Amino acid sequence: MPKLVVVNRSGEESAIDVENGLTVMEAIRDNGFDELLALCGGCCSCATCHIHVDPAFSDKLPKMSEDEDDLLESSDHRVESSRLSCQLPFTDDLDGLKVTIAPED
Repeated sequence: MPKLVVVNRSGEESAIDVENGLTVMEAIRDNGFDELLALCGGCCSCATCHIHVDPAFSDKLPKMSEDEDDLLESSDHRVESSRLSCQLPFTDDLDGLKVTIAPED
């Protein structure tokens, strides 16, 4: 089973197993990371699942939509590697992906 490495806001790193068909947001939420609020449940209508993605994986991720880009613009913590975790389907190609939960706005 592919693994996702999650760094919480305290800097603690955890590796979790991810089932096929889940988004990065669902994997993080379902594994008890309460810092990732994901208030809209994955509908791309808030930015509470904001993460910073390891740049080594940027070419393996789907292109950012205009809606995702607009939502990330509202964050004070947006960086070049910012993504909304609800918009990232987790696949075997992403095994070992490392993400950091962005600071809360």
